[in-house]
This record gives sequence, C-alpha cells and structure tokens, in this order.
Amino acid sequence: MFTKILIANRGEIAVRVIRTCRRLGIKTVAVYSEADRTAAHVFLADEAYLLGAAPVSESYVNSEKLISIAKAANVEAIHPGYGFLSEQAPFASRCQEEGLVFIGPSPDVIALMGDKIAARKAIEAAGFPVIPGTKEAVISEEEAVDAASEIGFPVMLKAAAGGGGIGMELVYNPLQLKQAFEANRQRASRFFKNGEMFLEKALEGTRHIEIQLLADHDGHVIHLFERDCSIQRRHQKVIEEAPAASISGPLREKIAELAVTAAKQLGYTNAGTIECLVDQEQNVYFLEMNTRLQVEHPVTEEVTGLDLVEWQLRIAAGEKLHLRQEEIACTGHALEARIYAEDPETFLPSPGKITRMLQPQEPYIRHECAVSEGSVVSPFYDPMIAKIVVNGSSRLEAIERMKYALRRYQIEGIKTNLPLLRKIINHDEFSAGNVTTNFITEHIDNEES
Repeated sequence: MFTKILIANRGEIAVRVIRTCRRLGIKTVAVYSEADRTAAHVFLADEAYLLGAAPVSESYVNSEKLISIAKAANVEAIHPGYGFLSEQAPFASRCQEEGLVFIGPSPDVIALMGDKIAARKAIEAAGFPVIPGTKEAVISEEEAVDAASEIGFPVMLKAAAGGGGIGMELVYNPLQLKQAFEANRQRASRFFKNGEMFLEKALEGTRHIEIQLLADHDGHVIHLFERDCSIQRRHQKVIEEAPAASISGPLREKIAELAVTAAKQLGYTNAGTIECLVDQEQNVYFLEMNTRLQVEHPVTEEVTGLDLVEWQLRIAAGEKLHLRQEEIACTGHALEARIYAEDPETFLPSPGKITRMLQPQEPYIRHECAVSEGSVVSPFYDPMIAKIVVNGSSRLEAIERMKYALRRYQIEGIKTNLPLLRKIINHDEFSAGNVTTNFITEHIDNEES
C-alpha cells in the first residue's frame, strides 16, 4: 500500500479521499489555488501546496505544476478525484513517465473512453448495445442534417470529447440542428480542445442507470450493482439512488453482465462506471463510461458496505481484488442529493459567504461537504458545495429520511437548490418510483408554470 499520495482536486472529493487515507494510515498532500487558501482540504491534509491563481487553468488543471509538487513532496501516487484532470489521458501518461502511480485506469483506456465515438465502437464490439447514431464524426451542418434525417428526429447532438452536458443538445428538426451545430461545436472546442460532434437517436422518457465496477490488474472484474441517476436538470444529475427502483431482477442481471463483460474486454482496471439508458420497452443502451470515481459513489458504499476510495488505492498499489461477486450483497436503499450554490429560480451560480449553515445529524445521514458557516463559495469552480446521503431498510424509508434531512438542512448567505431538492423528494411520482430523465421538466417545471 502507498505511504503518501497527492490529491489533485479540491472541495468535498478531496476531503473524502483524505478521510479514507487517514483510516489507512496514508499521508496526504493537498494542493490549492489562491481562492482556496482557507478551504477545508488544505487544513485536513498532512501537507498543502499552493498551485497558482484562482482560475483552473492556472491551478487545478496545471498538470506540470501538479507533477512538480508531487515529486517535491515525495509522493508515490496521485488521486485525481473527479472533474479537472481525472479523465485526461495525457496527465495519466505524464504521471507514469515521472514514476508516479495514477490512481485510475491506464492512459490508453482513458483516451478510448474519452472519445465518445471510439467508445461506442469498442463497447459495441464487446456486445453492449449502443444507441442508433453516427459511427463517425459529422463535420458540417449539412452532413449533420443528412445523418439526422436518416436516423430520424429527434436526435441528440453530442460532443465526441468531454462530458457534463457540454456540447450536448436535443434537437427536433433540421432548422434546430443547423442552429445548434456550430454553437455546440465551438463550445466543445473551447472546453475540450476537440470540436468533433456526433449524433444519436434521442430516447425520451428513459431511465439513466449505471453500473459501478471494480477491476484489478489480473483481469478480475466485479460489479457493485446499479445506481439510478434519472433525476437530472439539463443533463446534470441532481438526485441518485441505489439500487434502482422498478428495475426487474433479470434486467438488473443483464445490465451488470454486459458491463462486466465490456470492462474485461477493454482491459479496464480500478474503479469505473458504465452508464446506460433503459427505454420504456426495457431495452438497454450504452451511454458512456466514466473512468474515475463518480460523484454519486456514496450511495453504492451505503448499500454494499465497501469503501470505493480504499479499493481504488489498493488496486492502484497492485493488490489483487479478492472480493468475489457472490460475496457482495446489496442491502437496504440509499439516496444522495447534490446541493448546489445556485439560484433555485434561474439556476445561475450563487457565490458568496455562507453566514449560517445547519446540517441535520442522525445515524442514517452522511454528509460529504467541504464548506461550513463562514466559508466563502468561489465563483471560479463548480457550484456543487455538498452532498447529503441517507440510507434506509427500504426505498420508502430512505425517502422519508431524506425528506426529514432536507427539511432540516439550512444554508444562509447564498442561494442554493435546496427548494428544488425538497420539491423532488416530496413528489408522489418520485415516491412511486416513476422517475425518468424528463422528471424535472414534466413534474416540477410544468406543474409550476
């Protein structure tokens, strides 16, 4: 096992990794920007080093500065968290070149899964169904319209690189597609340095289901069951749960088997997640593979009793995955709600100082949070400031506990999406398990208009 690692991230995920490292006796090195001088992860780590100015380009994605600090601090490995450099193959390669272990899969696999067009081909070759779409990038508006006409509107225009809903737009007709194409291509180029676009048939009213995987360097792959991440706003997840509601036993087994088989054929190592869509006829389609720890990983930990960060570390250190599939049980139910510093009406970021913060404390409530009363939420980074996780013996019990937790959760000084989270969790259709990726549009936005 490692004795010292650097965490190339900030916020709640940096705090999360530090917590597991402390339990395992691993020393941690934090990095921070000028805006994060007083951040929680800076004080919780054993050592902390200034990266640079607040903008991410001058701090958290400055790969050479990160590697320089890692070598100066004599760490053995780098944990990338999620976001920033976590799915950047060149960074993983640079770590290897400098004799540092990148806590994640190989650079080749990261690169393959990071190219959504290449990923579709590889996954389809492994036997996982893919959504009907273009097999190559579309390079012009005219080509996109021709391809969409063949696929059949509506279609989803997507960036071949990156994620997070960037460069992604649902279009219903040729005119919309022409209007959307160049704007999304430029946005993808700006964010990902890759403006390639492709099209997929738009599947509406689907469930967003994902399978958590662990894989060691000997080819042993297991799944840790599924999560339902259907509650989304503008392709961004808001509430996640494990296990998925209203998924039959045979379908659950089918998705897991497809995911494990694909991971084996890819030669995947460490923790990863295969995301898919399930339509109303229970057809399963590959969506993407995330080659990192997911934001929503705590719900899987709650129902399996496993520490995913610990297993990331163990596998990266060369340990064998001694867990056997039949030994892993899914017990109870867990829900996670993401708390964003944003206006609940406009959804614009709401940076500023938190003047009051009250978090409910119960044995069944887990907080993943790196802010507190007096913290300043910076405008430079993702507005997610905390996650609240609850567990229960059943889905209905977990929902009741989440209702209580969200009702008691208070943040003042900035605006947050807590009102939206309360509306979702209190909705009868959510309690009934009738959740799709259109849930917020159909049951929250439409009912308020």
